[in-house]
Amino acid sequence: MPVGPLRYSPLNLSRWLVWSSFALALIIAPLVFSSGSSVSLLSLMGTVMIFALSYNMLLGQSGMLSFGHAVYSGLGAFFAIHAINLASHGVGLVPLTLVPLVGGIAGLLFGALFGYVTTRRAGTAFSMITMGIVELVFACSLMFPGFFGGEGGISGNRVYGQPVLGISFGPQIHVYYLIAFWLFISTIAMFALAHTPLGRIANAVRDNPERAEFVGYDPQRVRFLMLMLSAFFAGISGGLTAINFEIVSAENESAARSGAVLLFAFIGGTGVFFGPMLGAVIGVLLTVMLPELTKAWLLYLGLFFIMMVMYAPGGLASLILMNVRLASAGLMPRVLPAMLRLAAPLLIALAGFIMLIEMTYRLSLDAAHGTSLHVFGISVEATAAPAWLCAIVMLLIGGIFFLKCRKPFLNVWGDAQAETERALRGGRR
Repeated sequence: MPVGPLRYSPLNLSRWLVWSSFALALIIAPLVFSSGSSVSLLSLMGTVMIFALSYNMLLGQSGMLSFGHAVYSGLGAFFAIHAINLASHGVGLVPLTLVPLVGGIAGLLFGALFGYVTTRRAGTAFSMITMGIVELVFACSLMFPGFFGGEGGISGNRVYGQPVLGISFGPQIHVYYLIAFWLFISTIAMFALAHTPLGRIANAVRDNPERAEFVGYDPQRVRFLMLMLSAFFAGISGGLTAINFEIVSAENESAARSGAVLLFAFIGGTGVFFGPMLGAVIGVLLTVMLPELTKAWLLYLGLFFIMMVMYAPGGLASLILMNVRLASAGLMPRVLPAMLRLAAPLLIALAGFIMLIEMTYRLSLDAAHGTSLHVFGISVEATAAPAWLCAIVMLLIGGIFFLKCRKPFLNVWGDAQAETERALRGGRR
Protein backbone atom coordinates (compact mmCIF):
# COMPACT_ATOMS: atom_id res chain seq x y z
CA MET A 1 0.00 0.00 0.00
CA PRO A 2 1.63 3.30 -1.04
CA VAL A 3 2.38 5.77 1.67
CA GLY A 4 1.84 9.45 1.07
CA PRO A 5 4.63 11.98 1.54
CA LEU A 6 5.42 12.88 5.11
CA ARG A 7 4.83 16.50 6.02
CA TYR A 8 6.35 18.36 8.90
CA SER A 9 4.23 20.99 10.62
CA PRO A 10 6.49 23.25 12.70
CA LEU A 11 5.41 24.27 16.16
CA ASN A 12 3.85 27.69 16.56
CA LEU A 13 6.65 28.95 18.79
CA SER A 14 5.15 32.42 19.23
CA ARG A 15 1.91 30.94 20.56
CA TRP A 16 3.79 28.64 22.93
CA LEU A 17 5.84 31.61 24.10
CA VAL A 18 2.73 33.72 24.76
CA TRP A 19 0.94 31.03 26.75
CA SER A 20 4.08 30.12 28.69
CA SER A 21 4.62 33.78 29.53
CA PHE A 22 1.02 34.07 30.67
CA ALA A 23 1.39 31.02 32.93
CA LEU A 24 4.68 32.34 34.31
CA ALA A 25 3.11 35.74 35.02
CA LEU A 26 0.29 34.07 36.96
CA ILE A 27 2.80 32.10 39.00
CA ILE A 28 5.16 34.93 39.92
CA ALA A 29 2.58 37.72 40.33
CA PRO A 30 1.94 37.05 44.06
CA LEU A 31 5.70 36.74 44.60
CA VAL A 32 6.25 40.23 43.23
CA PHE A 33 3.14 41.75 44.86
CA SER A 34 3.32 39.80 48.09
CA SER A 35 1.31 41.93 50.53
CA GLY A 36 -2.06 40.64 51.70
CA SER A 37 -4.01 43.38 49.98
CA SER A 38 -2.11 42.85 46.73
CA VAL A 39 -2.84 39.12 46.70
CA SER A 40 -6.52 39.84 47.37
CA LEU A 41 -6.52 42.35 44.51
CA LEU A 42 -4.86 39.83 42.18
CA SER A 43 -7.50 37.24 43.13
CA LEU A 44 -10.27 39.69 42.31
CA MET A 45 -8.62 40.50 38.98
CA GLY A 46 -8.53 36.81 38.09
CA THR A 47 -12.24 36.29 38.65
CA VAL A 48 -13.14 39.46 36.74
CA MET A 49 -10.87 38.44 33.84
CA ILE A 50 -12.83 35.22 33.35
CA PHE A 51 -16.08 37.15 33.64
CA ALA A 52 -14.98 39.76 31.07
CA LEU A 53 -13.74 37.10 28.63
CA SER A 54 -17.04 35.24 28.92
CA TYR A 55 -18.93 38.45 28.24
CA ASN A 56 -16.80 39.12 25.18
CA MET A 57 -17.97 35.80 23.74
CA LEU A 58 -21.31 37.56 23.41
CA LEU A 59 -20.34 41.11 22.53
CA GLY A 60 -17.05 40.84 20.67
CA GLN A 61 -17.41 37.45 19.00
CA SER A 62 -21.17 37.15 18.45
CA GLY A 63 -22.34 40.77 18.34
CA MET A 64 -24.82 40.42 21.22
CA LEU A 65 -24.97 43.44 23.51
CA SER A 66 -26.18 42.01 26.81
CA PHE A 67 -27.16 44.04 29.88
CA GLY A 68 -27.78 40.98 32.02
CA HIS A 69 -24.65 38.83 31.94
CA ALA A 70 -24.26 39.04 35.72
CA VAL A 71 -27.28 36.72 36.03
CA TYR A 72 -25.15 33.72 35.06
CA SER A 73 -22.15 34.55 37.23
CA GLY A 74 -24.45 35.44 40.14
CA LEU A 75 -26.51 32.25 39.96
CA GLY A 76 -23.31 30.26 39.52
CA ALA A 77 -21.98 31.92 42.68
CA PHE A 78 -25.13 31.03 44.63
CA PHE A 79 -24.99 27.37 43.61
CA ALA A 80 -21.28 27.31 44.40
CA ILE A 81 -21.75 28.74 47.91
CA HIS A 82 -24.50 26.20 48.60
CA ALA A 83 -22.17 23.42 47.39
CA ILE A 84 -19.52 24.72 49.79
CA ASN A 85 -21.97 24.74 52.70
CA LEU A 86 -23.20 21.23 51.91
CA ALA A 87 -19.68 19.88 51.64
CA SER A 88 -18.60 21.58 54.87
CA HIS A 89 -21.48 19.81 56.65
CA GLY A 90 -20.54 16.44 55.20
CA VAL A 91 -23.25 16.40 52.54
CA GLY A 92 -21.94 16.03 49.03
CA LEU A 93 -18.46 15.09 47.86
CA VAL A 94 -17.46 18.17 45.88
CA PRO A 95 -13.89 19.24 46.69
CA LEU A 96 -13.24 22.96 46.73
CA THR A 97 -11.09 22.75 43.61
CA LEU A 98 -14.16 21.62 41.63
CA VAL A 99 -16.66 24.06 43.15
CA PRO A 100 -16.10 26.52 40.23
CA LEU A 101 -17.30 23.73 37.95
CA VAL A 102 -20.55 23.63 39.95
CA GLY A 103 -20.98 27.33 39.22
CA GLY A 104 -20.17 26.73 35.56
CA ILE A 105 -22.78 23.99 35.22
CA ALA A 106 -25.36 26.19 36.93
CA GLY A 107 -24.51 29.02 34.55
CA LEU A 108 -24.80 26.65 31.58
CA LEU A 109 -28.24 25.44 32.64
CA PHE A 110 -29.59 28.93 33.23
CA GLY A 111 -27.97 30.04 29.99
CA ALA A 112 -30.00 27.37 28.22
CA LEU A 113 -33.17 28.45 30.05
CA PHE A 114 -32.88 32.21 29.56
CA GLY A 115 -31.02 32.00 26.26
CA TYR A 116 -33.89 30.11 24.67
CA VAL A 117 -35.97 33.27 25.21
CA THR A 118 -33.42 36.04 24.76
CA THR A 119 -31.72 34.78 21.58
CA ARG A 120 -34.99 34.66 19.66
CA ARG A 121 -34.38 38.34 19.04
CA ALA A 122 -31.21 40.21 18.08
CA GLY A 123 -29.93 43.74 18.34
CA THR A 124 -31.79 46.19 20.55
CA ALA A 125 -34.57 43.71 21.35
CA PHE A 126 -32.03 41.22 22.71
CA SER A 127 -30.44 43.92 24.88
CA MET A 128 -33.77 44.99 26.33
CA ILE A 129 -34.81 41.40 27.07
CA THR A 130 -31.55 40.73 28.90
CA MET A 131 -32.10 43.87 30.95
CA GLY A 132 -35.53 42.56 31.92
CA ILE A 133 -34.06 39.16 32.81
CA VAL A 134 -31.47 40.63 35.17
CA GLU A 135 -34.06 42.76 36.93
CA LEU A 136 -36.37 39.74 37.21
CA VAL A 137 -33.67 37.54 38.75
CA PHE A 138 -32.56 40.34 41.07
CA ALA A 139 -36.15 40.73 42.32
CA CYS A 140 -36.48 36.97 42.81
CA SER A 141 -33.32 36.94 44.90
CA LEU A 142 -35.10 39.14 47.44
CA MET A 143 -38.38 37.22 47.20
CA PHE A 144 -36.90 33.79 47.96
CA PRO A 145 -34.61 34.25 50.96
CA GLY A 146 -34.46 30.50 51.57
CA PHE A 147 -32.11 30.06 48.61
CA PHE A 148 -30.74 33.57 48.06
CA GLY A 149 -30.44 34.65 51.68
CA GLY A 150 -32.36 37.90 51.31
CA GLU A 151 -30.47 41.18 51.57
CA GLY A 152 -27.76 39.60 53.74
CA GLY A 153 -26.92 36.92 51.19
CA ILE A 154 -25.44 33.48 51.86
CA SER A 155 -22.09 33.03 53.57
CA GLY A 156 -19.89 29.94 53.74
CA ASN A 157 -16.55 28.57 54.87
CA ARG A 158 -14.17 27.47 52.15
CA VAL A 159 -11.94 25.56 54.58
CA TYR A 160 -13.34 22.05 54.87
CA GLY A 161 -11.99 18.57 54.55
CA GLN A 162 -8.39 17.51 55.12
CA PRO A 163 -5.58 19.61 53.65
CA VAL A 164 -3.86 18.07 50.63
CA LEU A 165 -0.09 18.68 50.49
CA GLY A 166 -0.54 21.38 53.09
CA ILE A 167 -3.13 23.25 50.97
CA SER A 168 -6.19 24.12 53.03
CA PHE A 169 -7.41 27.17 51.04
CA GLY A 170 -7.49 29.16 54.24
CA PRO A 171 -4.65 31.56 53.33
CA GLN A 172 -5.43 33.94 50.50
CA ILE A 173 -2.39 32.80 48.53
CA HIS A 174 -3.93 29.31 48.21
CA VAL A 175 -7.12 30.82 46.85
CA TYR A 176 -5.13 32.97 44.42
CA TYR A 177 -3.42 29.97 42.85
CA LEU A 178 -6.76 28.17 42.57
CA ILE A 179 -8.16 31.21 40.74
CA ALA A 180 -5.03 31.43 38.60
CA PHE A 181 -5.40 27.77 37.61
CA TRP A 182 -9.02 28.19 36.55
CA LEU A 183 -8.17 31.47 34.81
CA PHE A 184 -5.47 29.77 32.75
CA ILE A 185 -7.66 26.79 31.83
CA SER A 186 -10.68 28.99 31.03
CA THR A 187 -8.63 31.38 28.92
CA ILE A 188 -7.21 28.53 26.85
CA ALA A 189 -10.69 27.04 26.44
CA MET A 190 -12.25 30.33 25.33
CA PHE A 191 -9.36 31.05 22.96
CA ALA A 192 -9.70 27.59 21.43
CA LEU A 193 -13.46 28.02 21.14
CA ALA A 194 -12.98 31.27 19.24
CA HIS A 195 -11.07 29.32 16.57
CA THR A 196 -13.54 26.46 16.20
CA PRO A 197 -16.13 26.38 13.40
CA LEU A 198 -18.74 27.54 15.93
CA GLY A 199 -16.60 30.53 16.85
CA ARG A 200 -16.06 31.43 13.20
CA ILE A 201 -19.75 31.12 12.39
CA ALA A 202 -20.51 33.32 15.41
CA ASN A 203 -18.26 35.96 13.84
CA ALA A 204 -20.17 35.58 10.58
CA VAL A 205 -23.51 35.96 12.39
CA ARG A 206 -22.14 39.05 14.11
CA ASP A 207 -21.05 40.64 10.82
CA ASN A 208 -23.91 39.59 8.54
CA PRO A 209 -26.63 37.29 9.93
CA GLU A 210 -28.58 37.35 6.68
CA ARG A 211 -25.65 36.01 4.67
CA ALA A 212 -24.91 33.37 7.34
CA GLU A 213 -28.52 32.22 7.12
CA PHE A 214 -28.36 32.19 3.33
CA VAL A 215 -25.46 29.71 3.34
CA GLY A 216 -27.33 27.36 5.68
CA TYR A 217 -26.69 28.41 9.28
CA ASP A 218 -29.40 29.36 11.75
CA PRO A 219 -28.31 32.64 13.43
CA GLN A 220 -30.64 32.05 16.38
CA ARG A 221 -29.12 28.63 17.08
CA VAL A 222 -25.59 30.01 16.82
CA ARG A 223 -26.41 32.83 19.24
CA PHE A 224 -28.08 30.34 21.59
CA LEU A 225 -25.03 28.06 21.68
CA MET A 226 -22.63 30.94 22.21
CA LEU A 227 -24.76 32.32 25.03
CA MET A 228 -24.84 28.93 26.75
CA LEU A 229 -21.07 28.56 26.56
CA SER A 230 -20.58 32.14 27.67
CA ALA A 231 -22.87 31.52 30.65
CA PHE A 232 -20.81 28.45 31.54
CA PHE A 233 -17.60 30.45 31.89
CA ALA A 234 -19.47 33.26 33.66
CA GLY A 235 -20.66 30.63 36.15
CA ILE A 236 -17.06 29.54 36.70
CA SER A 237 -16.21 33.15 37.49
CA GLY A 238 -19.13 33.26 39.93
CA GLY A 239 -17.98 30.05 41.63
CA LEU A 240 -14.48 31.50 42.10
CA THR A 241 -16.02 34.70 43.46
CA ALA A 242 -17.94 32.66 46.05
CA ILE A 243 -14.72 30.93 47.10
CA ASN A 244 -12.77 34.18 47.21
CA PHE A 245 -15.23 36.21 49.31
CA GLU A 246 -17.07 33.37 51.09
CA ILE A 247 -20.31 35.32 50.73
CA VAL A 248 -22.77 35.79 47.87
CA SER A 249 -25.58 38.35 47.81
CA ALA A 250 -28.11 39.73 45.37
CA GLU A 251 -25.51 42.31 44.33
CA ASN A 252 -23.63 39.55 42.48
CA GLU A 253 -26.46 39.31 39.92
CA SER A 254 -27.42 42.97 39.69
CA ALA A 255 -27.67 45.22 36.66
CA ALA A 256 -24.80 47.30 38.08
CA ARG A 257 -22.47 44.30 37.86
CA SER A 258 -23.65 43.61 34.31
CA GLY A 259 -22.91 47.21 33.39
CA ALA A 260 -19.47 47.00 35.00
CA VAL A 261 -18.39 44.02 32.90
CA LEU A 262 -19.63 45.80 29.76
CA LEU A 263 -17.56 48.82 30.77
CA PHE A 264 -14.44 46.73 31.41
CA ALA A 265 -14.73 44.76 28.17
CA PHE A 266 -15.19 47.90 26.09
CA ILE A 267 -12.30 49.74 27.75
CA GLY A 268 -9.97 46.82 27.09
CA GLY A 269 -11.19 46.25 23.55
CA THR A 270 -13.81 43.78 22.35
CA GLY A 271 -12.13 43.23 18.99
CA VAL A 272 -9.00 41.65 20.47
CA PHE A 273 -9.04 38.45 22.51
CA PHE A 274 -6.87 39.76 25.35
CA GLY A 275 -8.67 43.12 25.38
CA PRO A 276 -11.28 42.21 28.03
CA MET A 277 -8.51 40.84 30.26
CA LEU A 278 -6.67 44.15 30.04
CA GLY A 279 -9.94 45.99 30.67
CA ALA A 280 -10.62 43.82 33.71
CA VAL A 281 -7.24 44.67 35.23
CA ILE A 282 -7.68 48.40 34.63
CA GLY A 283 -11.33 48.32 35.70
CA VAL A 284 -10.52 46.62 39.01
CA LEU A 285 -7.74 49.10 39.68
CA LEU A 286 -10.04 52.03 38.92
CA THR A 287 -12.99 50.76 40.97
CA VAL A 288 -10.98 49.48 43.93
CA MET A 289 -8.01 51.83 44.27
CA LEU A 290 -9.41 55.07 42.84
CA PRO A 291 -12.13 55.45 45.54
CA GLU A 292 -9.32 55.42 48.11
CA LEU A 293 -7.73 58.42 46.42
CA THR A 294 -10.67 60.64 45.54
CA LYS A 295 -14.40 61.00 46.09
CA ALA A 296 -14.77 61.98 42.43
CA TRP A 297 -13.76 58.55 41.18
CA LEU A 298 -17.09 57.91 39.44
CA LEU A 299 -16.71 61.16 37.51
CA TYR A 300 -13.21 60.17 36.36
CA LEU A 301 -14.37 56.68 35.42
CA GLY A 302 -17.28 58.05 33.39
CA LEU A 303 -15.11 60.60 31.60
CA PHE A 304 -12.51 57.95 30.85
CA PHE A 305 -15.18 55.72 29.32
CA ILE A 306 -16.55 58.60 27.23
CA MET A 307 -13.06 59.42 25.93
CA MET A 308 -12.52 55.78 25.00
CA VAL A 309 -15.81 55.64 23.10
CA MET A 310 -15.07 58.87 21.24
CA TYR A 311 -11.37 58.53 20.43
CA ALA A 312 -10.44 54.85 20.86
CA PRO A 313 -13.52 52.73 20.16
CA GLY A 314 -11.27 49.73 19.58
CA GLY A 315 -10.16 49.85 23.21
CA LEU A 316 -6.75 49.95 24.80
CA ALA A 317 -5.77 46.65 23.19
CA SER A 318 -6.20 48.12 19.71
CA LEU A 319 -3.99 51.09 20.64
CA ILE A 320 -1.32 48.72 21.92
CA LEU A 321 -1.45 46.61 18.75
CA MET A 322 -1.22 49.67 16.51
CA ASN A 323 1.88 50.88 18.33
CA VAL A 324 3.42 47.41 18.24
CA ARG A 325 2.77 47.26 14.52
CA LEU A 326 4.49 50.61 14.04
CA ALA A 327 7.46 49.48 16.11
CA SER A 328 7.78 46.23 14.15
CA ALA A 329 7.74 48.23 10.90
CA GLY A 330 10.45 50.55 12.22
CA LEU A 331 8.24 53.63 12.05
CA MET A 332 8.03 54.43 15.75
CA PRO A 333 10.99 56.91 15.63
CA ARG A 334 8.96 58.93 13.14
CA VAL A 335 5.83 59.01 15.32
CA LEU A 336 7.38 59.25 18.79
CA PRO A 337 8.45 62.93 18.72
CA ALA A 338 4.98 64.07 17.67
CA MET A 339 3.46 61.77 20.29
CA LEU A 340 5.60 63.28 23.05
CA ARG A 341 4.79 66.82 21.90
CA LEU A 342 1.11 65.92 22.15
CA ALA A 343 1.41 64.15 25.52
CA ALA A 344 3.16 67.01 27.35
CA PRO A 345 0.37 69.63 27.04
CA LEU A 346 -2.24 66.91 27.57
CA LEU A 347 -0.72 66.05 30.93
CA ILE A 348 -0.59 69.72 31.91
CA ALA A 349 -4.24 70.25 30.98
CA LEU A 350 -5.20 67.04 32.77
CA ALA A 351 -3.40 68.16 35.93
CA GLY A 352 -5.27 71.48 35.88
CA PHE A 353 -8.59 69.72 35.31
CA ILE A 354 -8.00 67.32 38.22
CA MET A 355 -7.11 70.23 40.51
CA LEU A 356 -10.37 71.99 39.63
CA ILE A 357 -12.42 68.83 40.21
CA GLU A 358 -10.77 68.00 43.52
CA MET A 359 -11.14 71.53 44.89
CA THR A 360 -14.77 71.65 43.79
CA TYR A 361 -15.51 68.33 45.49
CA ARG A 362 -13.73 69.38 48.67
CA LEU A 363 -15.73 72.62 48.97
CA SER A 364 -19.10 71.15 47.99
CA LEU A 365 -19.09 67.65 49.53
CA ASP A 366 -16.24 67.38 52.00
CA ALA A 367 -15.84 70.85 53.52
CA ALA A 368 -16.42 69.44 57.02
CA HIS A 369 -12.94 67.87 56.89
CA GLY A 370 -11.27 71.19 56.08
CA THR A 371 -10.52 73.07 52.90
CA SER A 372 -6.91 71.90 52.56
CA LEU A 373 -6.18 68.90 50.36
CA HIS A 374 -3.28 67.15 48.68
CA VAL A 375 -3.16 66.95 44.88
CA PHE A 376 -0.19 65.15 43.30
CA GLY A 377 1.54 65.26 46.68
CA ILE A 378 1.21 69.04 46.95
CA SER A 379 -0.85 70.74 49.66
CA VAL A 380 -3.53 72.93 48.08
CA GLU A 381 -5.91 75.35 49.80
CA ALA A 382 -9.28 75.03 48.08
CA THR A 383 -10.44 78.50 49.17
CA ALA A 384 -7.31 80.30 47.95
CA ALA A 385 -7.67 82.26 44.70
CA PRO A 386 -4.09 81.46 43.52
CA ALA A 387 -4.86 77.73 43.55
CA TRP A 388 -7.91 78.22 41.32
CA LEU A 389 -5.99 80.59 39.05
CA CYS A 390 -3.12 78.13 38.71
CA ALA A 391 -5.49 75.27 37.83
CA ILE A 392 -7.35 77.37 35.24
CA VAL A 393 -4.10 78.56 33.65
CA MET A 394 -2.77 74.99 33.44
CA LEU A 395 -6.02 73.81 31.86
CA LEU A 396 -6.11 76.63 29.30
CA ILE A 397 -2.44 76.57 28.33
CA GLY A 398 -2.34 72.79 28.15
CA GLY A 399 -5.56 72.69 26.15
CA ILE A 400 -4.40 75.32 23.66
CA PHE A 401 -1.06 73.63 23.00
CA PHE A 402 -2.77 70.23 22.83
CA LEU A 403 -5.09 71.47 20.08
CA LYS A 404 -2.11 73.01 18.30
CA CYS A 405 -0.13 69.76 18.38
CA ARG A 406 -3.06 67.48 17.65
CA LYS A 407 -3.29 68.00 13.90
CA PRO A 408 0.44 67.45 13.17
CA PHE A 409 0.36 64.30 15.28
CA LEU A 410 -2.71 62.95 13.45
CA ASN A 411 -1.01 63.60 10.09
CA VAL A 412 2.16 61.76 11.11
CA TRP A 413 0.16 58.97 12.76
CA GLY A 414 -2.10 58.51 9.73
CA ASP A 415 0.82 58.44 7.28
CA ALA A 416 2.69 55.89 9.41
CA GLN A 417 -0.37 53.65 9.74
CA ALA A 418 -1.01 53.84 6.00
CA GLU A 419 2.60 52.98 5.22
CA THR A 420 2.48 50.04 7.62
CA GLU A 421 -0.71 48.79 6.00
CA ARG A 422 0.85 49.01 2.53
CA ALA A 423 3.90 47.11 3.76
CA LEU A 424 1.73 44.38 5.26
CA ARG A 425 -0.30 44.05 2.06
CA GLY A 426 2.90 43.82 0.05
CA GLY A 427 4.18 41.10 2.38
CA ARG A 428 0.98 39.11 1.89
CA ARG A 429 1.46 39.15 -1.84
